[in-house]
Parts: sequence; structure tokens; C-alpha cells
Amino acid sequence: MNRRRIPSTGEQLPVIGCGTYVGFDRQPGSSEYARLPQVLQALRSAGGSVLDTSPMYGRAETTLGELLWKQQPTATTFLATKVWTQGEQAGLRQMETSMTRLAVPRVDLMQVHNLVDWRVHLKTLRAWRDAGRIRYLGITHYTSSAYADVEAVLSSERLDFLQINHSIDEPTAAHRLLPLAEQRGVAVLVNRPFGGGSLLQRLRHRPLPAWAGDLGCTSWAQVLLKFALSHCAVTCVIPGSGRPEHMQANAEAGCGAIPGPDFWRDKADQILL
Repeated sequence: MNRRRIPSTGEQLPVIGCGTYVGFDRQPGSSEYARLPQVLQALRSAGGSVLDTSPMYGRAETTLGELLWKQQPTATTFLATKVWTQGEQAGLRQMETSMTRLAVPRVDLMQVHNLVDWRVHLKTLRAWRDAGRIRYLGITHYTSSAYADVEAVLSSERLDFLQINHSIDEPTAAHRLLPLAEQRGVAVLVNRPFGGGSLLQRLRHRPLPAWAGDLGCTSWAQVLLKFALSHCAVTCVIPGSGRPEHMQANAEAGCGAIPGPDFWRDKADQILL
């Protein structure tokens, strides 16, 4: 799998990870839960390591804590989660709970989700980073109506990561936020690379264009992931997955050629027809 650097440290990250929304909110004993170890194995076998979760994703954090350290406990994992609450003490309680659920003494990345009380939480996150409780800090959002606020925080604060939605049918972040992140030396995690799922559903029964094979793509999901990675500011894309075959196919999109924005100028219109 291709890797890209985190600007603030130079550390290299694999370009495809796994989001845990819905897919990891599963109960032990269910068939969905039983296949999650194979999802993690598929990610790791492909060279991936980035897992993104949240205390708002049901029991996803707990599921990761149950599975990660049972399966290849020494394998490299880049673990990211979020804080999403009002107030310093509530934020501290929520993050401590996340650490307990994930069964780790520290996480790689803690993110202020949707900019909720970001001034208070960024202060806490800097203290936690200094104390070694987290390695990186960042902010997230997933709606374009908040992009002006995201831009203001990105311009004024020293951050390690920005997590933002970016897809072929939601390309607005590429206009200002992705260039600004590159200028500010901020790594970018991309969520919703399939446009929230609706685009992939529309494309599912359409034949792949001939040029998709030239990129090594055998599915529309891989095409859309290649697009999400086409901007040089993007560090890693984190499509959600709860099925090992989907995780394996997603990971394959991070291998081989990843053409830049110029390649997609006429392709995007074809795909969105």
C-alpha cells in the first residue's frame, strides 16, 4: 500500500484505513461481530494501520478494544478517536472513557468532533499530547455548511490533523480546505469517500469505464477511493467497513497508481451523469 507523510512529524501512514461507524457497532455473539477480526486482518495484511472510531459510534470503541489486542496484539495500529461534548470536565471524562473502552494507555490521534467546544478541548489535547496520552491532535467535520468555521480554526490553530468529507460528488473541501491544510502542514483524513453511500448505490449497476482497469480498479468503490486520494493534501482515506471482502477491496485501491486531479476533470462528469 502507498504511504504518505504526516507533515508535523514526517511519519508515514498507509493511505487507506478503516472507519468504524455502523460496521463496528456490533454485539458479541452476532454474525456481524464474528467477522470483524477478519476485517482487521484484511486491513493489516494489505499494509494498512489506520482505524478511526468515536464514542458516538455506539459500542464501536468497545468492539475495537475487545478485538485489537486479541488479534496480533503487537501489530502496528494507528488508532484515532474523538471528543464530542461541551465543557472541559465532560471532555476529560469522555476521553478517559474512550481510553478504557479501547484498552489503551494512549491513542495516536484525538480529534475535536464537529468543532464542538473546540477552544476548550484543544487546550486539553495539547496538555495530553505533552503528557504522552495522545500523539496527535486534530479537528473534524462532515458538512459543507461548517466549512467556513473549519477554515477559520485551521487558519488560526496549530493542528496535526483535519478530518473532512471529500468525494467525487462532495468535492467542496478541495476548493479551500485541502489547499489550506497543505499550506498549514496539516495531515488530512478523508471520511465519506463514497458520498455517504448514495453515490456508490447509484453506480453499483453501471459498468466500469475502460480507464478504470488502467488504474487497477475492479469496482466503483476502488474508483471513488482513487479519486479521494487524488489530492496531494490527502494523507489517508477511511471508508467504513464491517465486511472483510470490502476491506480487502478498499485496501487494494491504495496500491499502484493514484492519478492527480487533472486526470479526473472529465471523468468526474462522466461518473456523475
